Amino acid sequence: MKNQYKKVALVTGSTHGIGKAIILELAKIDCSVVINGANTKILPNDYLSELENIFKDDLEERILFVRADVSKEGQRKKLLEEIKRKFNRIDILVNNAGVAPKIRCDILESTEESYDDVMNINLKGPFFLTQSVSKWMIELKDNVNDDYNPYIINISSINRYTSSTTRSEYCISKAGINMMTKLYGDRLAEHEIFVYEISPGIIETPMTEIVHEKYDKQIHEGLTPIKRWGKPIDVAKPVVAIVSGLIPFSTGSVLDIDGGFHIQRL
Repeated sequence: MKNQYKKVALVTGSTHGIGKAIILELAKIDCSVVINGANTKILPNDYLSELENIFKDDLEERILFVRADVSKEGQRKKLLEEIKRKFNRIDILVNNAGVAPKIRCDILESTEESYDDVMNINLKGPFFLTQSVSKWMIELKDNVNDDYNPYIINISSINRYTSSTTRSEYCISKAGINMMTKLYGDRLAEHEIFVYEISPGIIETPMTEIVHEKYDKQIHEGLTPIKRWGKPIDVAKPVVAIVSGLIPFSTGSVLDIDGGFHIQRL
């Protein structure tokens, strides 16, 4: 297979927003890319055009789109089977797929249905997908002939430590991602598989559309030292830095990509 020695990157939840930006930046550094989403049936033409501008005549060989819900075991298995069938390797896993509660409500009114929905997609799915991918990466470490340096990157949120009592399920799921990063970082270090976490702040995506006016005002008033919205590209560029080997002596670490929100100020 022509592209079998190209690095292969899987980015979950990558049909739009932050995930799409990560896919495009990884493609630019010559990674073959696996695009994943639970609800998108076919990729939009503009997305394909952007990828075609990068890969040129190799587009079909260098991309794979798999519709799969990472919260479901059978669909995670299908996702990895399709990657093995086309590329027979995986070098990079970016756990980006995530949802907010369908209805924002006070923590005292949260429902088990909403809790399960958010936690299954945001935490359970990434946990068990990472487990399966980690085992595969360990096998590849022993079997591939070229220089194999795999990475796992989890996308969390400032809500891993910032309370939002109308999105309690989301906050808990992202706090869980933070510990998951440490756990896998610890376990996989002996195999030289390094695990990182990127913690975005207020990023302009479909998820934040409903609170755009609110955050416009708060950012202008100094909520973040850097007084602008974050863009998906702001999250994608640190992913490129990590997988390019620019942060080599680290694992289980968090990169705050939040305009300085994490700084405690008086």
